[in-house]
Amino acid sequence: MKLRSQLYVPAHVARFIDKAHQRGADAIILDLEDSVPAASKLSARQSLADSVRKTGQSGAAIFVRINSEPDLQLDDAAVACQAGACGIVVPKVQSVEGLDRLVAHLAPLEHDLGRNPLPFICLIEDPATVFDARALAAHPRVLGMALGSEDFATMMGAEPSPDVLRLPKLLVHMAAKAHGKLSFGLLRSIADYADSGAMQTATIEAKTFGFDGATCIHPSAIPFLNTGFSPTEAECDWARRLIAGADKAATENRGAFAFEGRMVDAPVLSRARAILAKAGRDGENG
Repeated sequence: MKLRSQLYVPAHVARFIDKAHQRGADAIILDLEDSVPAASKLSARQSLADSVRKTGQSGAAIFVRINSEPDLQLDDAAVACQAGACGIVVPKVQSVEGLDRLVAHLAPLEHDLGRNPLPFICLIEDPATVFDARALAAHPRVLGMALGSEDFATMMGAEPSPDVLRLPKLLVHMAAKAHGKLSFGLLRSIADYADSGAMQTATIEAKTFGFDGATCIHPSAIPFLNTGFSPTEAECDWARRLIAGADKAATENRGAFAFEGRMVDAPVLSRARAILAKAGRDGENG
């Protein structure tokens, strides 16, 4: 599943839902939480079956961001499951027990529908949970993790500047990677999407750190997220040449070898293979 770009779409706004499939995002996140006013939350939930169908018609993976309030969360998740969503974005995650509660509610529905278990993307949005991120990342339902920049900064009494967000985002990122899960985000807030130059620079930086993709709130960000989180042709060329060198070294019974002025051993070779594997996945269906 490609998740380089994930476009948030308010699940109560028909004109956004109708056009979302045309935007080219790898994933659409139908939002039932922050972007939906309280008076519209029930109708947005009730419309999910139609919204999932419309937004997914061009092949994007469709996730639903459910509400964090206990009296809304379980019903949101159940309807998302029944509507055919690919997965659930769980906001303000605080504990493994909270994820288990969701699983216990969804498992009978998934069984009755004959569908695979819904994966979760966890949003960590408070300082305490940053330090518990490894336990959350270890949960079998968790596909990926991200820091919720705006809520996190608010709880810190801080501004969501790159300097404020950098450390907590990297801590969540490392927790995800420690358990082989995906990690999403830029080392800055996505709220100031109009600064396209800064957003593109942040995308390149995030890719360098090993992030797998990022969310966006405006479709203008989608092209540079898709490009920025994909291997470049120069990277693919380097990987192909390095692997060819490794094959030659193997015929000479050498585990390490010199390549373009540096020593290469197993970790570097693994990185080259991962680049080509990712390029293959990103090339599927455009």
